[in-house]
Amino acid sequence: MRETVRRVPVPPVVADAVLGAFVAVALLAAAFAQVGPSAVADPRPPDAGAVALAAMIAAAVAVRRRFPVAALVVLNAVTVVWFLGDHHGRLVALAPLIGCYTLAACRGWRWGLAGAVFTALVEIVGIRVVAGDTATDGVVPTAVLLAATAGSAGAAVGYYRAVLAATRAQLAREAQTREERARRLAAEERLRIARELHDVFGHTMATISVQAGVGLHVIDKRPGQAGEALAAIKKICDEGLTDVKIILGVLRADTSAGEPPGQPRAPLGGLGRLTELFDSAEAAGLRVELDVDGDPRPLPAAVDLAAYRIVQEALTNVLRHAGARTVRLALTHEPSRLVVRIRDDGPTRGAASPSGYGIDGMRERARALSGRLTAAPHPDGGFEVCAELPVPEQG
Repeated sequence: MRETVRRVPVPPVVADAVLGAFVAVALLAAAFAQVGPSAVADPRPPDAGAVALAAMIAAAVAVRRRFPVAALVVLNAVTVVWFLGDHHGRLVALAPLIGCYTLAACRGWRWGLAGAVFTALVEIVGIRVVAGDTATDGVVPTAVLLAATAGSAGAAVGYYRAVLAATRAQLAREAQTREERARRLAAEERLRIARELHDVFGHTMATISVQAGVGLHVIDKRPGQAGEALAAIKKICDEGLTDVKIILGVLRADTSAGEPPGQPRAPLGGLGRLTELFDSAEAAGLRVELDVDGDPRPLPAAVDLAAYRIVQEALTNVLRHAGARTVRLALTHEPSRLVVRIRDDGPTRGAASPSGYGIDGMRERARALSGRLTAAPHPDGGFEVCAELPVPEQG
């Protein structure tokens, strides 16, 4: 079985320390072996001073990322002192290029330009003036070119790192946004399903309660009517179970697909199912009068479902709390909205439920569509629920 070897990145401090030690050792080795051109005719062999200068180079390179300006100044100063000491070789002039590169990479191209100019001047002074190497051709152009190259390379690397960091930050923000959106959609879907289940169970159980009460009241004297009540209860239960299966089926399909919860794939209700609501209500002893004003037209699924659930919840609350005998439902189709009014003739609070969440749920449905809902006792008696649902134009 093959094992995956995970590479551990080397810390920048360790890498810089190793680089500094390598540069110092290479400089001393070149001086001992007298490798490379010399700025003086009879250079001194490396001594304790040369070793100290090499150690300063190693230390400056080791801290170049934390203190890029100081590292560049030290490296250039060591170069001048190296020539003043008549040590062998001009290879020491390459050490400040590391500081020039680092300054541009860490601080940007403006600092890199200043570092390149400073390094080029120091090298020119060190070679031509301090060491007196006036006979060497092309020293000035070479020094300027090397410093400019080091600064340009550092600026390019710094720009690349900045772009890479910005890209990673952007990707992290986008990933966080996607996660937050998925969590928000999941929360909204849970709320939607809870509201659907509340409406379905509330209407079903309220109607069953009324029908069961009728059956118990007449079971001895009118067994036929009691049988009709039981048949109505069975029908209501079957319809409620069907709605629950549809709701949970949507949730199960979303979960198995591995997708964030979305809107229901098929409407669980609509104004086309009002007849079923009316039949259930009338079977429970509540007469429903329907008044349609305006030109009915196909509604968006969200508006159609919200209107249906509002009517269903209002009728449920009337059955549970109002003690009413008649409910009037008015649907007004206007060009830009649908107005739903449900008014009962009960003597009590009607659709208002002191301990439930019926009105709050209806109001949330309307608010989710940028509409509004009011629920209050009517001046002429009874209780009225009025919902105004915007209907966007369908292209």
